Order: sequence, then structure tokens, then C-alpha cells
Amino acid sequence: MPTRRIDDGEPASAALRTVHPMSSDYALQLSDQEAARYLFMAEMAASDEAADWAAAGIVPGAAVADVGCGPGAMLAVIADAIGPSGTAVGVDGDEGALVLARQAIADRPQARVQVGRAEATGLDPGSFDVVVCRHVLAHNGGREEAIVAHLAELAKPGGAVYLVDVHLSGSSLHPVPPGMDIDEHYRAFHAHRGNDLLVGLRLGSLLEDAGLDVERYHCVGRVQRLPVGIRGPQWAARDAMVAEGVATAEDVARWHAAFVEMDRAPSRPWMFIPMFVAVGRRPV
Repeated sequence: MPTRRIDDGEPASAALRTVHPMSSDYALQLSDQEAARYLFMAEMAASDEAADWAAAGIVPGAAVADVGCGPGAMLAVIADAIGPSGTAVGVDGDEGALVLARQAIADRPQARVQVGRAEATGLDPGSFDVVVCRHVLAHNGGREEAIVAHLAELAKPGGAVYLVDVHLSGSSLHPVPPGMDIDEHYRAFHAHRGNDLLVGLRLGSLLEDAGLDVERYHCVGRVQRLPVGIRGPQWAARDAMVAEGVATAEDVARWHAAFVEMDRAPSRPWMFIPMFVAVGRRPV
């Protein structure tokens, strides 16, 4: 699916205008730009992780849980991968995000969503071939072990837990637009919250501690031009950063101007964000 351009001045859709932060501990404000980023990430995952998905068991007919599904972009892609004979269940802690997720899977009867926390989804233990959890652990400092242990309980004997998360110290944008120091504020913000933006290198240990056998563990990194209109999670966290005193309104105005100028530039910056994929298998 092509990623549509989201211009900085484009008004948000009616659905997105009503959505607030996804939960009290998840700081990324949903918007049209953030929804575009989710679609962009889903597209990359379907392409870059195809072999990992197949090895884990995300195949036609499988039962898959997407824990921390957000607005459902990835859930829709998973539903397509498992086909009409499979079952895809998305779980998120915020009903507002699930409004959008229901829209994303409206034409996929094999998929559904429900409210639940990553460490207490309310799903039946031992009922899924694959339990997916993408970019959730980095936002839940102190609860990573409890989350992965719960995910392991949801997998069937012989089933898999599929984790994806970041090691943000290795992320790069080149050239960095003048005035764009949002990354250092974002990292300070997560440190203030006790979150681990380097959690990608802990995924293997987290799976092992949950009693799973690590089958695959590697870094998925793509170098490419930053698409026009795409904003990173840093921008989605701007209001929370200001609210917690890690940034100011003046900082946000400067970042906004830098983004606008970057979108107008004839040459796009190159971006690289290292993401780690780890698959743990529950013993039979």
C-alpha cells in the first residue's frame, strides 16, 4: 500500500481530532501524521520482516495476537497475512486508539480488537500461535519482564512470541535540519519516565527469562530518504514533553518550523533507525 503524503498543514480527520494520548503512560498523541507513520511502519515490516513472520508462524490460518496494536495499521497487515481462515486479535489500553483500529480492520472479519494492558490483556492463555508485541516495551520501563512473561503465557505450546523494539542510540538523520534538536529532548523525556530506549538489545534475555527458546534475533535497519510529511515518535510526544517540563512551547515552535522547511526542501534527509526482531518459542 502506498504511503500517502501528510502535509504539515493538513487538517486532521474527524476521528483523529477526538483521540487523546493512548494511555496515561503512553505519550504519543495520535494525529493524521502519526497515523501515517503507523502505516509507513506497517509497510516496512511487511517487506523487511517477511521471513521472520513466516518462521514465527504468521501464516495463513494462524491465530495471532497483536498486543499494543494502537490504531491498527499492523493488525490489518497481520490479518491479511493469516487470511480469512486465521484469527487476529488486537489489544490496546486506550479505547480511542481502538476506534481507529476497528476502522482499519472493518473489511477483515478474521480480525477484532479489545481493551487490555500489555501485561494483562484479558486474552485466554495458551490460545495463540504467535503473540506479537511491537514498540511497546520501550514505553513501559519497569514492566518489561511482566509484559513478556504474560505474552509467553498467551502462546500455545510450540507457539511463538514475536518482539520488535528499538535501540535508539543508533538512530540517525542526515543532514539534521537547523534547529532540529528534538531527539535529545525525547531521550531525556524517556529517561525521566524510566523508559529504556535501548531495550532492543534486551529482547533475547527477556524472552529467555520468560522460559522461551530464542529462535531468531537480529537487527532490521533500513537506510532511506525520510518520506515527506512523516514525523517520528518524538513529534507525537511533544505535548507530553512540554507537560513534563522536558521541552518548552518555544522548542515545539522551532521543531515545527524545521519540519516545514525540511518538507519543502528539494532533497530529503537520509534516515536510519535500528530495530531489533526477536522470536521466542514456547516449549511443547
